Amino acid sequence: MAQDTVDLMLDQWHRERPDLDVAATGILGRISRLAVLVEREMDKVFKPQGLTSADFIVLAALRRSGQPYQLTPKALTSAMMVTSGGTTKRLDRLETRGLIRREPDPSDRRGTLVTLTDHGLATIDTIETEHVANEKQLIADLSPKQRETLANLLRELALTLEDNQGGRDWR
Repeated sequence: MAQDTVDLMLDQWHRERPDLDVAATGILGRISRLAVLVEREMDKVFKPQGLTSADFIVLAALRRSGQPYQLTPKALTSAMMVTSGGTTKRLDRLETRGLIRREPDPSDRRGTLVTLTDHGLATIDTIETEHVANEKQLIADLSPKQRETLANLLRELALTLEDNQGGRDWR
């Protein structure tokens, strides 16, 4: 069996600290490594459109929300599967490009609604098609059974971690 970069790291730990059980490091190290590799591949779809993965996440969250493709900033942050830290900067960047607009929330005088513009809708629909094709290509070497097994295992791990951290903060 071929070795990946995590195997090499684990071999070093076994050599230097044979007393440590680094099995969990092998799993979590691969998840972290895969996150980096997947992000690089996804950027190949986003960058030609002048977008970052963070921009894509905002547009996708608004698109998934259904017509009128509109969310409050709080609901948007939750739907983006991230913390609220960078939301304002993301929204500023997308508004400047004409992909979203912010307007007062008629049901909450202090609130704001973030809405996809027609240009934003066309952009996310084009990119999402390319994105899904890219995702399929990234896992093409796995059999359908392997994909199902991997998805189930990752779901179980995510549910466990979410439950341990007080529940799911995104949908």
